Amino acid sequence: MKKNMGNADRIIRVIIAVLIAALYFTNVITGTLGLVLLVLAGVFVLTSVISFCPLYAPFGIRTCPMKKE
Repeated sequence: MKKNMGNADRIIRVIIAVLIAALYFTNVITGTLGLVLLVLAGVFVLTSVISFCPLYAPFGIRTCPMKKE
C-alpha cells in the first residue's frame, strides 16, 4: 500500500474522530446513529495512522505530495 493521504487530510480526520467520540460519550448523539458515527470515527483514525484511504485508491485520489526524483 502506497500512502495516499497528506498531513492535512490526516489531521482533519483525527479531529473529526475526536469530535464524534466526544459527542458520543457525552450522550449528545446516541442510538444507532451514534454507533455508526463511532465506527466511522474509528475508521478515520485507522486510515490516518496508516496514511492510506481505500476509497481514494479506485479514484486515483492522492492528497500527499509527490516525491521528486
